[in-house]
Amino acid sequence: MANRMTHEAHAHHKLETPPPPTHSGAAISILRITPISDDGIVITSPALDIDGWIDPTHSADQQGPSPELNWNPVEDAGAFALIVEDPDAPREQPFIHWLIWNIEGHAVGLPLGVPNETRLLTPQAAVQGRNDTGAVGWYGPKPPPGHGVHHYHFQLFALDGMLDLDPATTDVRILVDAIKGRTLVSGELVGTFEAPDDSPA
Repeated sequence: MANRMTHEAHAHHKLETPPPPTHSGAAISILRITPISDDGIVITSPALDIDGWIDPTHSADQQGPSPELNWNPVEDAGAFALIVEDPDAPREQPFIHWLIWNIEGHAVGLPLGVPNETRLLTPQAAVQGRNDTGAVGWYGPKPPPGHGVHHYHFQLFALDGMLDLDPATTDVRILVDAIKGRTLVSGELVGTFEAPDDSPA
């Protein structure tokens, strides 16, 4: 009887300990921000093929540059902020691949290969935060081998003006809180990427 009770207690304990997540369970940033207008921003990129796959030259394995992005003009935009997240990462929160804000309001895109620097000359006045590797700027796709297809959400927010944020900002929640109530319109482009089976971990 004692052995049976011990076994049942052990089984109960195991049920109370959830397994580690295979995907993030948290919402991406665009789902946490309500824009003032229902109009959207249309974003395109030559880095994505017709099916939405991201060219491997932009991946982290190839130390690839940030992709070129283009979007339609947004009237009255004082600035733009961009957040790139992978909610398919095997962790509690989406993996942050890129944080950039104070892109000038007249901008209609970002060039290929934005330098991995905090303060930028092109686009002028823009500021980049740290991605989830701890480095400044873009970090390309690098899903774990065998983990399947990951989705990369390029989320663009047209704001009513520039943000007064510390360039050392590393937490996406600080950026999200700063643009809540100041987002005129938003839009997203979703790209996909899957690691080859022979990719290093």
